[in-house]
Parts: sequence; C-alpha cells; structure tokens
Amino acid sequence: MELRHLSGFVAVAEELHFGRAAERLHIAQSPLSQQIRLLERDLGVKLFDRTTRSVRLTVAGQALLEPARHLLAEASVVRRTVQAAHYGEVGRVTVGFAGASSYSALPLLTRAVGSELPGIEMVLEGQMYTGEAMGRITDGTLDVGFVALPVRRGVVARVVRMERLMVALPDSHPLAARERVAFADLAKERFVAFPVARGSAVREAMVQACHEAGFAPRIVQEAPDSYNMLALVGAGMGIAVVVRSARDIHLEHVVFREFAGDVPVLPIALAWRSGNRSAALAAVLRVAERVLPTPDDYDGEFDARPPL
Repeated sequence: MELRHLSGFVAVAEELHFGRAAERLHIAQSPLSQQIRLLERDLGVKLFDRTTRSVRLTVAGQALLEPARHLLAEASVVRRTVQAAHYGEVGRVTVGFAGASSYSALPLLTRAVGSELPGIEMVLEGQMYTGEAMGRITDGTLDVGFVALPVRRGVVARVVRMERLMVALPDSHPLAARERVAFADLAKERFVAFPVARGSAVREAMVQACHEAGFAPRIVQEAPDSYNMLALVGAGMGIAVVVRSARDIHLEHVVFREFAGDVPVLPIALAWRSGNRSAALAAVLRVAERVLPTPDDYDGEFDARPPL
C-alpha cells in the first residue's frame, strides 16, 4: 500500500468520477485507474462499483475512506515536520499579548503557525501590556509581542491593526442615549482602567485625551484585562475608555459609543528585537506577515523601525 495509491483512492471517493479525480491530482486517468487496481489487489477487496455512468463506493471502500484520510493527513504532518527541521524552523517562540486588539489577532496567528509550522511551539504569555512587553523584548526574555507604537530603540515592529478609542458605558448611563460622546463629557465620571504599573498604551492615551479636554480622569478601579474591565463597567463601577476591538466582547449591560471630534488612534504592532536571529521567530514572522497584513489605513506616522 503506497501513499499515492491512497491519495488516488480518496480523490476518486470524493469526486465519484475518475476524470475529475485525475484532473484534481494533475495526472492522466489511466495511471489513476491503475493505482486503484493495485490498491484493490493489495487489500484483496473491491473498493468501487463502476459502470459507464456512475462510480460508487463499496462497503469496503466506505470503510477505508476515513482511515485513508487520516493516514494522508499524518503523512503531511510528518513531511512538514521534517522540512521544518531541515530549514531550522523548529523550537519555541514566546508571544506576549494583552487587551482586545490581540484577542482578535492572536488566534489567526497561532492557528496558521500550528498548521504550517508543526515544529514550532508557540508559548503565549497573557496580560502583557506595551511597557512590559517592550522591556521583555529588549532584554531577550520575550521573542515577539503585540504592542502599541512607537517602539523603543533596538526593537523592530510591523503594524497589524489600527485601533480607535471608544467609551464603554453601563447601559443605564445617561450618555448611553447619545450616538457620540465627547471626552469633555466624561469630566465628572468614575473611570475603570488598566493597571498603571503595566505600561498600558490604552491607559496612557486615555489620560492624555482627558488632559487635552481639560481634566484629569478619576480612576476608581483597575482591571487586569478587557473582559474584567467591561464586567466592572456592566456592574456600574464606572466607565472605561477601550479600543474598538473591545466590542467583540459581549457582556450584558455594557454599551459602546464613538467619541466625537478627533479620536485618538493607536497603531498596534508585532514587535521583536532587531538582533534576534532565531530561525523559528523568522518563520513565525513570515506567517504573521501573510495572516496579519499591515492595514491600508496605516499612514506610517509613527516610526515602527527606528535605527539601532
């Protein structure tokens, strides 16, 4: 039993037509028919009932289909693993993330890496905000992280998302009746925010926008992540300034409103140390460039690739 025979069998079983199966495999119909005959001879059973008008699986063919698919999938994993080892695409890559922006982007990256780079283990470290991630990337204890620009000297970054700030309100709040809210409208509000000690870019942008509106935000409670922050908002503990991706977190009694006027925008990027020569990291970044492309609305206002 050869893998190419099983591949031919699966193609015919799924197409139920030798001509279409041969086109799918990019071979002539005669060699495909020969593969099926050899497989039937090897197994000692008939796999298809064939007439001039139709092709149907026999009971034995039906029994073989799923095991054949499984074997081909396993063979594909073996092939990719060996090729990854040959090209140095093996090892561990540590990824730092925090906040709603990375919650939506991270699964796209990890699933693609898991599928295409089986020799690489992704080690995820959550609740790691921009300030902490920058420090860890710089000292070499973190390979790559989701951060807000600008980045530090010696760190390279590529923008993967543009995030506008929004305000999250309890659904009973008077401002919830408005379509848009100005920062000045929040002067007397109680705020829930990310921890100051963790270097949250969202918190820094919120504080700066409030100061520009003529007041200092009264922060009454800190939350370690977006989900907990919104839970506190829904419980009536205060309001929160969040990024637009936070709308993907659905909690009762929480509404989101756009800001009026010029809205702060945060470029979110993947960042890594410029001197990191890891082949595994390079492979992950190649995948990331495809599945997390730089958004069209990024104008390059921040220098994402500062000189060493």
